[in-house]
Amino acid sequence: MTEKNHSTVTEFILVGLTDKPELQLALFLLFLGIYVFTVVGNLGMITLIGLSSHLHTPMYYLLSSLSFIDLCQSTVITPKMLVNFVMEKNTISYAECMTQLYFFATFAIAECHMLAAMAYDRYVAICNPLLYNVTMCNQVCFWLLIGVCSMGLMGATAHTTCMLRVLFCKDDKINHYFCDVLPLLELSCSSTFVNEVVVLCSSAFNIFVPVLSIVSSYIFVIASILRIRSTEGRYKAFSTCSSHISAVGLFFGSVTFMYLQPSSVNSMDQGKVSSVFYTIIVPMLNPLIYSLRNKDVKVALNNLVKKRNFL
Repeated sequence: MTEKNHSTVTEFILVGLTDKPELQLALFLLFLGIYVFTVVGNLGMITLIGLSSHLHTPMYYLLSSLSFIDLCQSTVITPKMLVNFVMEKNTISYAECMTQLYFFATFAIAECHMLAAMAYDRYVAICNPLLYNVTMCNQVCFWLLIGVCSMGLMGATAHTTCMLRVLFCKDDKINHYFCDVLPLLELSCSSTFVNEVVVLCSSAFNIFVPVLSIVSSYIFVIASILRIRSTEGRYKAFSTCSSHISAVGLFFGSVTFMYLQPSSVNSMDQGKVSSVFYTIIVPMLNPLIYSLRNKDVKVALNNLVKKRNFL
């Protein structure tokens, strides 16, 4: 007999970030501003890279893809969160919840591997600069993106398929502001052993493997930088990596705190804060991180503004 999901719960109640009504309006305005900034920043980065011919390099090709992932990640979470701030009852249907879970997992996992791909790009650029254009050709970048997307889709499919087999009977309050794996498993009235194994294996693979790749890449990068004799050369080489290191620290730090800690009610409440970082704050900060200290982006923006004014 085909096993079906016999959940009696048809919709969930999202507890949200706070249960204090007096904070709802302030939080709505805050996260609305963050979302607008995120959309403008990431769309602006994608547009700028697309319109500026001297930014048509592997580094910026990957950065444009990261901006797209950040934009999608924020859009999956924030609009529903904003609606819930102004609604008296913060509900989400079972189908909407599973859909949100699928796309959230897709883009979160994709970002993990995209950051690893960008670290590899910096490794090639600094350790093998003469072979950079050959090693990081368009075909290689294309297959890197295919690999990143495949990891995201496979991971999301595994999580969502396992979640569809979980039974939800009476408890329908999700202790979170969106449909995530761990808060949903807390509501289960059936065995979650398979789900917990999938979460553990997925977290280990999608966090540790990219982190190990990034650390390995930067060990070689630092060794190459230290061999550069001039201080100016060292600074220039390090400055090309500093933005990526900042993005990696913010994203993996918050993700690790959320998914690689003991499960408890208190840790889940604390996990909401870390979730805000990697689902909302990091997508907003990445365009700033990669533009404020990047001379190429500043030059491209100035040229685009001058060209627009001239026309």
